[in-house]
Amino acid sequence: MEIDLKEYIREVKDFPKKGISYKDITPLLQDPEAMKYTVNLFMAGLKGKKIDKVVGIESRGFFFATLLAERLDAGFIPVRKPGKLPYITHKETYELEYGTDTLEIHEDAIKKGEKVLLHDDVLATGGTALATCKLIEKCGGEIVQCNFLVELGFLKGREKLKNYEVKSLLDYL
Repeated sequence: MEIDLKEYIREVKDFPKKGISYKDITPLLQDPEAMKYTVNLFMAGLKGKKIDKVVGIESRGFFFATLLAERLDAGFIPVRKPGKLPYITHKETYELEYGTDTLEIHEDAIKKGEKVLLHDDVLATGGTALATCKLIEKCGGEIVQCNFLVELGFLKGREKLKNYEVKSLLDYL
């Protein structure tokens, strides 16, 4: 059975601020069949790839990253905002439209040479994903693929990730 995943993505106008059309994935998460279908699509895009760790970006990236890690028999690694991880971390600061932000990963989360899948719910401008790629590489990981449920193609975030294989299930141009 084929499912149109866009039917499960709710667009919320002017959230979190005026002029933004937020892509809310919670309706998809609430439907077990749509969620299973989504995981199966992600898995099909990973066929034949060896994955040791799945990195999920805080916080909506955690949902499918943990499901994928379980299906891939891989470890799950959270990448979080500063001060949320209890152990020694690597930090990566990146540019936002107005200012900067920082992400952290435990320094011992990935062993040198481990094959890593990066997952997040949305690829927008690409800054968060690129910062996460840098964190993975600081740990010694090799990025196999960058996975996204939704890509906002009009923001051209894929261009920042040109050195990596990028897959997204839905594109909003």
